[in-house]
Amino acid sequence: MEETQILYRIFTRLAVALGVLNGLSLKEAKKLLLQQIKEHPFENEIKVLINAIKEDEHESIEQLLDKTILVCEELGSNRNYITLEIILEHIASTISNDENQEEYKYTNSIVERFKKEITLINKKIPLPPLFNMVMETRSLLEWSSIYCIYPFIPKRIKGEGKPVLLIPPYLGDDFSTSFVRKYLQSLGFTTYKWELGFNMVKAHYIPRLEEKLHDIYQKHNEKVSIVGWSGGGIFAKIMANRHPNQVEQILTIGSPIWGVMDMKTPVYGLLEFFRGKSLKERNERFLAELEPIPKVPVTCIYTKTDGLVPWKHCMEAETFRKDIKNIEVFGSHSGMGANASVLLVTANMLSANIQGKKIRDVGSNIERYLYPNFWNKARKAFKIKKPIVQVIK
Repeated sequence: MEETQILYRIFTRLAVALGVLNGLSLKEAKKLLLQQIKEHPFENEIKVLINAIKEDEHESIEQLLDKTILVCEELGSNRNYITLEIILEHIASTISNDENQEEYKYTNSIVERFKKEITLINKKIPLPPLFNMVMETRSLLEWSSIYCIYPFIPKRIKGEGKPVLLIPPYLGDDFSTSFVRKYLQSLGFTTYKWELGFNMVKAHYIPRLEEKLHDIYQKHNEKVSIVGWSGGGIFAKIMANRHPNQVEQILTIGSPIWGVMDMKTPVYGLLEFFRGKSLKERNERFLAELEPIPKVPVTCIYTKTDGLVPWKHCMEAETFRKDIKNIEVFGSHSGMGANASVLLVTANMLSANIQGKKIRDVGSNIERYLYPNFWNKARKAFKIKKPIVQVIK
């Protein structure tokens, strides 16, 4: 995306200037930054920007910081900013010379200021628009039409008995995930229900989920994939953060998996009605466990027409690692459990991640219609055009 090019063009200059401020030469600072983007999905494109930096700008670091923050503000809230924070933190941590302690403090202040501003920017994700909320009624059509569509959904993936635990959405039970489970079973996956009744998104489910995860892991003697829809994705991420040695991967479907403490959603009113207290007041520690990124492959399915959860909260930082994917589908939040695109993406990504492969290109017309390769489009959109490179040079 042109906007992403703009952000990384100014950010790379800031990061290199921070390295020079730490006492590194321009060449050393560029090399250090190149090391930090090895897991970035757009590594090759960003290398061009880094190699184009020809002058030391550490004396203008305040202006570079202000410009970077301004670009982030103009682009709006984005989970991917966490990657920028981590890069700056790592560069700052390279200082070890005793004589540079004052500069070290100043460097830390630059990093902390950037993180503080990003936190403020990411608190500005708005409530889903009224139109999206009204359009949630189409979930009735999605749930009724899936009975007709289901027989035509391609079944090429081979699950080979791999274990998959499915966790239902808020106020949902195992019936909510019935079509996803049915489809995965037809492909040869071994699926497991949540079996804890209606999901009220409470911390007291966690010990029982941990026990269930351990039992499945022991039974198969291999890691378990976890699929969570909406509130179920919250538990999927917490399980992955707590037990990465037992979790193969997680796949979330319309799940708010970061920034939940500041999330604006009409669902909060319903949550507070049933609980008597606000979600923030009762589950602050529980929700804080959502912020770290799991050390396992992560796939996040989201829809921009979500009427209950702001879609930006449903995306993980793709720029953090190459095994993190955000995939857009079309539909309502309430109908995602009966969305043919969701079924296809879920099966394809479970299989691709287990095999350590990129998701395969789909062939038939129905797959092309139901399952577009959004991240391939994103890569093409990000690719730096020749005129831009020439201007940088």
